[in-house]
Amino acid sequence: MKKALVMLATAVAMSGAFAQTSAPASAPMGAPASAPAAKAGHERNVEDRIAYLHTQLKITPAQESQWNAFTDVMRNNGETMGQLFQQRKANTNLSAIDDMKQYATIAQAHADGMKKLVDAFDPLYSSFSPEQKKLADVTFHQGGPEGDHRHHGKGGGKKAPAAAE
Repeated sequence: MKKALVMLATAVAMSGAFAQTSAPASAPMGAPASAPAAKAGHERNVEDRIAYLHTQLKITPAQESQWNAFTDVMRNNGETMGQLFQQRKANTNLSAIDDMKQYATIAQAHADGMKKLVDAFDPLYSSFSPEQKKLADVTFHQGGPEGDHRHHGKGGGKKAPAAAE
């Protein structure tokens, strides 16, 4: 179950949440983080992702209104998922059935958030130039910093083709 939860948490990346309510990077591994510190770290991660994507996708002034609608969804999804994961972390004495129900709630929130994110991204993507579409396709397909497919949109693992830079 924990492995499945980790997989879900990493899948949430595209929604901007990446569900990181754990200790900030400065805390020792395994040390519990305070809720405010975890929230601050989580919000910083969402904002870092937004800034990265804005630069990577070369958002133009004409695209800012669609971009803002997309980032509003990212932030809302991140907040929702962060709250759900914080609740999950706080509930340490759950029965197996309650644990499964809580996981189902998280999975449903993730699915709902992804639908909202796709709906917000569609008009933005439609406004992209061919170069921007190539950048978006590579950026969202390549996965996270190590090139895995858990942190869509994070980039860093592979470079865009030369024609798209």
